[in-house]
Amino acid sequence: MLMIGQHARLTGIGYEGCDLHGFIQRLHRENVTLLVDVRLNPISRKRGFSKTALANALAGAGVAYEHMRELGNPKWNRAGFGGSPAELGAARGVYAGQLMDADARECLNRIAEAAQRQTVAIMCFEADQDRCHRDLVLEAVRERFSHAVSA
Repeated sequence: MLMIGQHARLTGIGYEGCDLHGFIQRLHRENVTLLVDVRLNPISRKRGFSKTALANALAGAGVAYEHMRELGNPKWNRAGFGGSPAELGAARGVYAGQLMDADARECLNRIAEAAQRQTVAIMCFEADQDRCHRDLVLEAVRERFSHAVSA
């Protein structure tokens, strides 16, 4: 969890291996008030984790939901995140390049702004954050705060 200022925080969370109730409990334990879904296609075979069902469940639990498709990892780049260290490095490089897109940068800025006011969780499926593109999203948002502090 990254502390930003005195009150705001930013974290990553994967729902792999979770049921919806446990997932929401974890968000409450971490005081998350906004969940940003960075899946390209916010659908899931796991009950309750598709976009509409998840947004409704979170609303009922007092957690805002926002899907940012612009920060999704394309299907053709996903295998590298589960591959060898070289494949992982290549996939991370491809995805990092995608974060340079104007729409992606706008989303990163919106997350950074939200994290100054509330606790934000960046969500995707993968349990191991080091093997998920959300790790790069978190790095990019953190970078925005380091530039803001040094400016």
